[in-house]
Amino acid sequence: MGDCLFCRIVDGEIPAERVYEDDDCVAIKDINPGAPVHALVLPRRHIATTSDLAEADEKLAGHLLRVGARIARDKGVAEGGFRLVFNTNRDAGQSVFHIHLHVLGGRALGWPPG
Repeated sequence: MGDCLFCRIVDGEIPAERVYEDDDCVAIKDINPGAPVHALVLPRRHIATTSDLAEADEKLAGHLLRVGARIARDKGVAEGGFRLVFNTNRDAGQSVFHIHLHVLGGRALGWPPG
């Protein structure tokens, strides 16, 4: 997807501060953080929304969650608590249509989220 912002970040065309990467995903610092720790875990393969995940993507989806938890541990927020969030479609706040897992922590996170 040549016009997808996150595909271009994953491919290295657009710079971003990477906090983790492997064969399946790249994690970057959010440029507009909602918490002291705010990373985005991006699959390398373009999938527009979580509604577009197929049965064959179950391993990838689980991997993204494990990477999110790893980032929380690495950033020192796992013990105090952290949130993992997928926003799906506009009403949920998805602004880039390439699935991405938000990893938020480092402060008390209210519920319900805004």
